[in-house]
Amino acid sequence: MAYRCFDVDILDKVAHVRLSRPDELNTMVPEFWSELPEIVTGISDGARARVVVISSSGRHFSAGMDLAVFAGETDTDAELGRRRAKLRSTAKKLQWSFTALEKARVPVLTAVQGGCIGGAVDLVTAADLRYASADAFFCVQEINIGMTADVGTLQRLGKVIPEGVARELAYTGRRMTAQRAYEVGLVQEVYADHDSLLAGVLETAREIAGKSPLAIWGTKVAMNYARDHAVDDALDQIATWQSGMFQPGDMVESFSAKAEKREPVYPDLLPEPGGL
Repeated sequence: MAYRCFDVDILDKVAHVRLSRPDELNTMVPEFWSELPEIVTGISDGARARVVVISSSGRHFSAGMDLAVFAGETDTDAELGRRRAKLRSTAKKLQWSFTALEKARVPVLTAVQGGCIGGAVDLVTAADLRYASADAFFCVQEINIGMTADVGTLQRLGKVIPEGVARELAYTGRRMTAQRAYEVGLVQEVYADHDSLLAGVLETAREIAGKSPLAIWGTKVAMNYARDHAVDDALDQIATWQSGMFQPGDMVESFSAKAEKREPVYPDLLPEPGGL
């Protein structure tokens, strides 16, 4: 399927999703917000790949939200109450575009070069892992244009990096360099340039794709749940998960492959009902 904002390739059980509007700095036009969750959810529900890598093209990862998303949303609208309800509905729709990354059954990795600005920070904080090239920088741009970020950065960033660092970024709108992002834990690794970034992230994705897909799914669910709940609740969650989802066959294959000095071969997840 052809998309306006993305190119998608699947190879070796890794889906590579690339923002594909470099001349427009990969801004998030209206189509972006429907295409991204459609792509990621389709891959996850259809069991089409075991890992998703989101990268970009051109100088910048993304300059963030295109103002066309809010076309017509002005204070001159006749019915203020209806306008406010529409704004809330729009915000919830945009939020889902990134929550879909969190809800996917497979890990989502992001590879950031150049600017990761505004809505792009919302995107990467919803991913499982983040990597950057040396020229990357991150900016909570919303505060610089007189608005409160509302698509996930304020809810997720402080759970990825120290809360005080997140608040400083959100209050000041300063740029955080790739090196600083690595130091505070926002990115897992910094690569010299875009080419080495893509090579390194795809290598990590292939490594993850070689693990048991069911075990990876369970790990993602458990870690997301533990992030948002008390330890006792999270322990109850994983005990319940294991009672229904644990597959001894994957463990047997792991030990057999090690004994036979070969790579293990695990079954893919089953497609979700209605998954493509």
